[in-house]
Amino acid sequence: MAIRKTQFGEMQDGHKIHLYTLSNSHGMEAAITNYGATLVSLKIPDLHEESVDVTLGYDSLQGYAEGIHYFGCIIGRYANRIAGGKFTLLGKTYVLEKNEGENHLHGGSRGFDKAAWEAEELDGNATPALILKYTSINGEEGFPGNVSVTLIYRLTNENELKIDYEAETDQPTVLNLTHHSYFNLAGAGSGDISGHLLTIFADYFTPIDQHLIPTGEMRPVADSPLDFRRPFEIGVRIDAEDEQLLLGNGYDHNWVLSKPEGILDIAARVTEPLSGRTMEVYTTEPGIQFYSGNSLDGRISGKEGRTYGRRSGFCLETQHFPNSPNQAEFPTTVLNPNEIYRQTTIYRFSYPA
Repeated sequence: MAIRKTQFGEMQDGHKIHLYTLSNSHGMEAAITNYGATLVSLKIPDLHEESVDVTLGYDSLQGYAEGIHYFGCIIGRYANRIAGGKFTLLGKTYVLEKNEGENHLHGGSRGFDKAAWEAEELDGNATPALILKYTSINGEEGFPGNVSVTLIYRLTNENELKIDYEAETDQPTVLNLTHHSYFNLAGAGSGDISGHLLTIFADYFTPIDQHLIPTGEMRPVADSPLDFRRPFEIGVRIDAEDEQLLLGNGYDHNWVLSKPEGILDIAARVTEPLSGRTMEVYTTEPGIQFYSGNSLDGRISGKEGRTYGRRSGFCLETQHFPNSPNQAEFPTTVLNPNEIYRQTTIYRFSYPA
């Protein structure tokens, strides 16, 4: 159980960027950079005890600085979409960047994913951990309040990558943070993810309109291609003539988890049959966005020069619901002074002995 620190590059403003590699006693390794609090690689053994990196990404800092797909990063201030690039809070309207058509997406073009975070190693104990801190100033990307965020990545001997979030603000604001890794449990760059078996523990989802914004409805998944209450191969129904799949160009939807908000419980399970790897996602958040990598197009040169074709990775983003600041019926994302934002997400991995 250890942490190894290496140089990863330097930002244009002179910030030194490092890579911190956490390892456990079972051969699992997580490499994290303080640029965007990004998970650069996650190496998991399989039933043959061969370790493979299961996350898409880049070999260099430049790739992450220039990239547009949010590989492995922490998203903030607001994960997912805000309709029209604006919201009203306490009678005041805040105007945000429209960086996806008419939408504000993932905190804007200079969100938390493009920031240098302060890093502190916690080594020498049973669970190596990396503490990352970032202060988002009042007005950054249009959001109110100075928001201080503390993030802790832990790698446990139970083959868990655990992410704990805390944040505080000095004036009312909205906050919705998530982790945005693209996973392929057969190995990054090994092909598409259509054969992965997915379970999502949710009876409802939030249907979208033509702008990928939730309509406000919470619709039962029953009798639809979005029903993953029992395991289904991702690719079996992805191209069905279904209105929601046509609007999303595949899966790009938020599921309403079948558990109380704030309680840490299972949200999803994915198994890759050939390698035997299984990933379970646990979270305290009320929703999870399943994105099937529809916009990957084979033109991205990723790790070791591998290209990432369409649907070669999937995201399971634990979150509050998209566009919640404009949907009073959704769980609130408002954070006030003297309150502490907290959430935990765990990615737990296993494989046959």
